[in-house]
Amino acid sequence: FSDPFINRRRANGFMQADTRLEAFSQERIRERIKAPQERQREVCEDYYPCEVYAFRHGYAAAYRHYFGRRRTK
Repeated sequence: FSDPFINRRRANGFMQADTRLEAFSQERIRERIKAPQERQREVCEDYYPCEVYAFRHGYAAAYRHYFGRRRTK
């Protein structure tokens, strides 16, 4: 075998880019659409007292403690 290159037909037999591109696009979609718990956790991580409270009581309880009782006048 002296030629290091193969023709396109044989190359497409073992190189399947569609599955990789589809997996990559699905990962991008998952990053854009986050679960509500993940968004709450990120908000809590940005506020230091909430993060410290979360280490003892969990992120759900910390978010409720610091951000759950917001009221508008």
